[in-house]
Amino acid sequence: MKSSPMTIGQVADHFGLPTHALRHWESMGLLCPTRVAGDRRRYTRDDLVRVASIVLMKQAGLPLPEIREFLTSIHTTARKDVLRRNHRALQARMAALRSALDLLESGLNCSHEDITTCPNYRAQLAELVDVRDPL
Repeated sequence: MKSSPMTIGQVADHFGLPTHALRHWESMGLLCPTRVAGDRRRYTRDDLVRVASIVLMKQAGLPLPEIREFLTSIHTTARKDVLRRNHRALQARMAALRSALDLLESGLNCSHEDITTCPNYRAQLAELVDVRDPL
């Protein structure tokens, strides 16, 4: 990353973002780049840290209001509350993705003509198929 201030276009290119995303994040109070001649934005290294934080938190599934709460809170407890809430949600998503990946791998390793008859594939689906209280 450059050490001199960067333009909105440079920051957008660096992170692979459209410039309107950076403008939107600014309008939501997530970013506050310095303004210079002609009201042009200039992003410092600290701004880049914030952009990187937003990008990673969005990838983790946090909504923008929660990201703003995390980044703007001056209280450690409030920041940790945001992280705890989203930590549990991300763990659940990761477990679901792990199950989906296991199912795909079972399918890739199966030589049955009808995948639904494969014992390994069925074992991956057993918990979803298990009906304890039929109608």
